[in-house]
Amino acid sequence: MNRIYAASALALTAALLGGIGLSILWGRANQDEDIFAQCRATRVAGGPGDIGGPFELVSETGDTVTDADIITGPTLIYFGYTFCPDVCPLDNARNAIAVEILEEEGRMVTPVFISIDPERDTPEILADFTDNMHPRMIGLTGSVAQTTAASEAYRTYFNIQEAGEDGFYLVDHSTFTYLVFPEHGFVEFFRRDDTPEEMATRISCFMDAAS
Repeated sequence: MNRIYAASALALTAALLGGIGLSILWGRANQDEDIFAQCRATRVAGGPGDIGGPFELVSETGDTVTDADIITGPTLIYFGYTFCPDVCPLDNARNAIAVEILEEEGRMVTPVFISIDPERDTPEILADFTDNMHPRMIGLTGSVAQTTAASEAYRTYFNIQEAGEDGFYLVDHSTFTYLVFPEHGFVEFFRRDDTPEEMATRISCFMDAAS
């Protein structure tokens, strides 16, 4: 009887070890498939493929453009509005500094600002905002349907507050910055507390992995 128990225990141990071994191999295989695994500092429920997608918007020059026209290389995308009193200017200035750090290293990244307040953000207003941030920053607006569709594709949140007596209103919105590649789509997002230096380091990792 003891021999039967011993044999059963050995079999169970072998099965467990085999299962653990398979799990390790499976994890390594999945990690090997993700060329950006060593660069990622964030995780997205459902995976990176659940964020991003095609969009059609109007550029700050008044031209209708698509994601294929805008995302031609490593791109940083931020959703906000030009009448934002503090958050949007600070976040986009931070993004611009990160882009400049990378540019000094010979790495070109395009900063993009997409308005979620198209009623006020005309192409002309966007051009003034982006020109003050960075000479290569691209401003995008469009119809309410177009900007809402782009926001939903990137799973961002916004809520337009009720206007005051003077007609002015604020817009609550999420503040993530998205790193996107034309070949891979969305790969990473950055939070407000990420510094320009931290962003530049992580973006460099993604650019190296993608090359």
